[in-house]
Amino acid sequence: MSGGAARAQRQRRGMLMMLAAVGMFALMDAGLKTLSAHYPPFQVAAMRGLSSLPVVLAWALWTVGPMPLLRVRWPLHLLRGALGIAMMASFVYALKRLPLSTAYSIFFVAPLLITALSVPILGERVGPRRWTAIAIGLLGVLVVLRPTGAGVLSTAGLAVLVAAVAYAVSAITVRIIARSDTTQAITFWLLALMALGAGALALPDWVPLRIQHGWIIGGIGIAGALGQYTITEAFRLGEASLIAPLEYTALVWGVALDLALWGVLPDAVTWLGAAIIIASGLYLIRRENMHGESVHAEAEHP
Repeated sequence: MSGGAARAQRQRRGMLMMLAAVGMFALMDAGLKTLSAHYPPFQVAAMRGLSSLPVVLAWALWTVGPMPLLRVRWPLHLLRGALGIAMMASFVYALKRLPLSTAYSIFFVAPLLITALSVPILGERVGPRRWTAIAIGLLGVLVVLRPTGAGVLSTAGLAVLVAAVAYAVSAITVRIIARSDTTQAITFWLLALMALGAGALALPDWVPLRIQHGWIIGGIGIAGALGQYTITEAFRLGEASLIAPLEYTALVWGVALDLALWGVLPDAVTWLGAAIIIASGLYLIRRENMHGESVHAEAEHP
């Protein structure tokens, strides 16, 4: 097989892995939404961490052994743990009150926030066109929220924004941690700290688990672990500029699951806001890819 054909095959496998990852995370979120009707947000966040932890720990020990899990940059991992708790608890709180599709539409602002936060935190340069795309994406969020009072500008809508900000800061932190720590350590400690921290916060209002929810909790753990594995493989096999846009297929899953499980569909204004946010995100990905190619070309031909 030629080099070009091999790259194309890897790219196709990466795209399939990304589509599978989005599906796994959507199924996990549907499980979280179901549990949110019966348990407090911090308890659901703790169950999210605990349910995937055994699978991730087995994977980490099998692939890298115990030492890389212990030799880590603890301050940054503790920060990610706190961000993970805030993100998951806020998102679960919102899922109890919003359809999946609406929550996803607002959460899609996270990639825009990552680009914006990379300037003050990582010292990266963002040009005027990308700032314009970020501003338009934020306008799309306002369309979904409808701050006139006719929409979902509520504690639930704002909770999704809190989750998106926490996710964005956590993603920026990963860029720093990944310079020294393994993927296995990054994944394991996020889940472990989320389980411990959210579990401790949930103790005062802990609700006894119901036996009938056991399969949902197990499903969340399996779907979350598979989603983490497949998204890692997706970015390993394929080019980020082609893989990342497939994250927006989560909206298709959200609409399908909302209709199948809860019998609801997003209204026209939510569709409009989601379209604005997604278009801004796709443009941003394209501009970042062009910027990366320009930097690479300048490095090769000064």
